Amino acid sequence: MTAEEIEALFTRSDGTYLFARWGRPIVPVVFGVEDATLGIVKGAVEAVVALAGHRTAETDPELGANLMIFFLRDWDELEEVPDLDRLIPDLGALVERLKEAGANQYRSFRFDAAGAIMAAFVFVRMDADLSEQPAEMLALSQAVQTILLWSDAAFIGRSPLARTPEGVTVLRPAIADVIRAGYDPAMPAMAGDTCHALRLAARLGGGVK
Repeated sequence: MTAEEIEALFTRSDGTYLFARWGRPIVPVVFGVEDATLGIVKGAVEAVVALAGHRTAETDPELGANLMIFFLRDWDELEEVPDLDRLIPDLGALVERLKEAGANQYRSFRFDAAGAIMAAFVFVRMDADLSEQPAEMLALSQAVQTILLWSDAAFIGRSPLARTPEGVTVLRPAIADVIRAGYDPAMPAMAGDTCHALRLAARLGGGVK
């Protein structure tokens, strides 16, 4: 993957470059799924965290759980979640925007003083398209899209996942490489300059800048 391709992964629709990774161990909690699916989602999160060389934990000392994943059938269900309006500002307005856009997923991040990710809230509306996806694919996709602060347009038109000839869902090798490079201890937890993409590309090529 070239530096230009990496830059596009973290360049938002407004033209700004913004990269961030988790600065603390990830503590996931999942709502709205059966026990069997719960294990699949948590397993996907743990696999992607391990790929990054990061850590999970049983609890976050400040937040309890810092990665909250909600699966629902209708966006209106969000307004029925106790105290969610305390975590998501202007929740009612957000619900209306999601309904108007016909969206089926939404992610909201919180950052610490250094700009690293400290919490993420993932909302997945199980519409007809997502309901047709295998649970493993859906879980891995959400885990990948939460491990870094990707551009809002990073995966429009091209999934971060691929299927092997045997039909197994896997993370695209190029995206896996970017995740590993992003969690290199020598790299910053947050970056807002495109030269960061050049440093990531150098690590993908085996060099260091």
